[in-house]
Amino acid sequence: MAASAKSLTTLLAQTSLEDHDEILKAANVAIKKSKTDLDAHHVKAVALLKLERYDDAVKLFEDTPRLQDKARFEYAYALYRSGYAARAVDVAGSQNTDRGTKHVLGQAAYRAENFEQAAEVYRQLSIQFVQAEEYDIRINSGAVDAQLEWSGQGHLAQKKKPTREDLDVFETAYNAACGSISRGEFAQGEVCLKRAKDLCNALSDLSEAEKEAEILPITVQQVYLLVQMGRVDEAEQLCTTIPFAEIKELSTRYIAQVNSIATSNEHTNPYLSHRLFHLSPNPPKTDQHFSFQSNILRQDEYVMDLLSQKVAGVANSTFKTISGSPAPATSPAVNTAAVLNAAAHSRNASEKAALKEILPLLEKRPNDVGLLLTITNLYILTNNYAAATHLLESFFRRLEQSGTVSDLDVRHAPGLVATLVSLYAYQGRHAHSKTELAKAASYWRHKSKTPSKPLMTAAGRALLESHDPESLSTAGKIFESLYEQDASDKAAIAGLVAAYSITDPSKLPTQLVGSLPEASRLVSDIDAAALENAGVPTLSTPTQPEGRKRPAENLAPEKVKILAPKKAKKIRKRCMPKDFDPNKKLDPERWLPMRDRSYYRPKGKKGKRKMEGLTQGGPVVEEKVGESKAGGGSAAGQKKKKGKGKGGKW
Repeated sequence: MAASAKSLTTLLAQTSLEDHDEILKAANVAIKKSKTDLDAHHVKAVALLKLERYDDAVKLFEDTPRLQDKARFEYAYALYRSGYAARAVDVAGSQNTDRGTKHVLGQAAYRAENFEQAAEVYRQLSIQFVQAEEYDIRINSGAVDAQLEWSGQGHLAQKKKPTREDLDVFETAYNAACGSISRGEFAQGEVCLKRAKDLCNALSDLSEAEKEAEILPITVQQVYLLVQMGRVDEAEQLCTTIPFAEIKELSTRYIAQVNSIATSNEHTNPYLSHRLFHLSPNPPKTDQHFSFQSNILRQDEYVMDLLSQKVAGVANSTFKTISGSPAPATSPAVNTAAVLNAAAHSRNASEKAALKEILPLLEKRPNDVGLLLTITNLYILTNNYAAATHLLESFFRRLEQSGTVSDLDVRHAPGLVATLVSLYAYQGRHAHSKTELAKAASYWRHKSKTPSKPLMTAAGRALLESHDPESLSTAGKIFESLYEQDASDKAAIAGLVAAYSITDPSKLPTQLVGSLPEASRLVSDIDAAALENAGVPTLSTPTQPEGRKRPAENLAPEKVKILAPKKAKKIRKRCMPKDFDPNKKLDPERWLPMRDRSYYRPKGKKGKRKMEGLTQGGPVVEEKVGESKAGGGSAAGQKKKKGKGKGGKW
């Protein structure tokens, strides 16, 4: 072993370190002499990595298990570059890692879409500061923050707003733009993208071809941004300037070509669009899209198929996706497939007709969340809010009775809870909204260390509106946990102050109260005198026993317009009678029976006599029994004449 190591060392000393082919040949010679020589295998693995033969390096490590422990950094890097990101995470994070292995772990976790772990790795690397790595860590941390926003975990992102240093380098400016777009801050995203382009063009150490290669992905992102901002014509014009064949990353080229189809006014033929869509190149294993991108692209593919009347194919394909996942599930891919499956079964029918087609599907798949939400939406579109609410409540009760961890996670999923709370709010059932929010907040507070921030904030606000001490105490705990996650969160600070100022003021630190804006600043743009003169109800005083509204006498003309009464509702023609005269004043008593109207005057003695009897409080005239009037019909004591017909003789 020592001799082989010595000969290999001598050979490497005589070879240029840049000539990796010669190093590989020397390692192979040493391995032929001794197949158990780990040093020679290690040298061969490094040479393969330098030559970018990553698959061969992975095979070498798998054929030599002992080498995996000796060269764990190289093994993890080979797995990462070969497209096995999840395996690379397991290898790199299996033991206490050095700084180099941590870098591999961060990149592998990013590609494996474990963004929370990646963010933690880069946080640790930034604490253990190394000057030479500052630039790379800033870029990678910005990319992780953007992906956290896209994946719905924005509360874990370190930065929520681009800083000055983010706009100093084009890579960090591009990552800041992606983060802004993912949060819906499109104007800020547009500024950052333009800044990234300008910084890239200003670089002197890049050739024109290299600059073009860096700018192309930025341009593709600009197309998406313009579409989201509603500027489709600008997006279409920008697409015509993109040389798709020159985009090296096939995943980016695929997205660029799909967006060009979506923004083009020429591709109105669904069959032609379908053909162009499937002509886009599929990216290799090492350049795959992230799951949120794949879900959208798969959804686009199904929509293309539906427009091309491939209904049966969409129904079968989406059903395979649905049946392959346990129900209920909150996976976007599964639930999107369920929505498109319902669309395929309804065959582009209207709301009520679509309900008729897909309600039987719910009987077969009662725990299909995507199908459930589709039916809920159709109920809302048909103004049947009660049915939509009942559907969700029944689903929640079934999951509660199940009691399994996965079912309870779905039952308290923030999106589903928000849907039911919105339905309650629309129907004015505010007590039910508070109960539902409090239940969900209580579940996630005990289940997760980092629960959904929007859900917890909404639950805390709802509980603050209650006068129940227990509810206020719970609200205080919720806002306290939010404050511990982010000490700069103004909503958490305000909620914490509002809750503890009532329940336990001693728990409030002075700096918290001082960090909130002053009340005078919040109401500085409000004219209290104008509001009062406009008719704000005033409180009762000893000289004024009842509250009254003051008239708006001295208001400016523009304010009078705001307070002017609403115009009378115009009556539709089909609701008007044939002899309706719009210039004639309508009778205010037209809804009352004629005898109950104030201007009714009966005609004739009979009518007057009857009216006198109906008059409340009037004199009562008693008639003798047996008295009758001529022509008044039969009276008591008179014999009834037997008429002809059924009453006569046979």
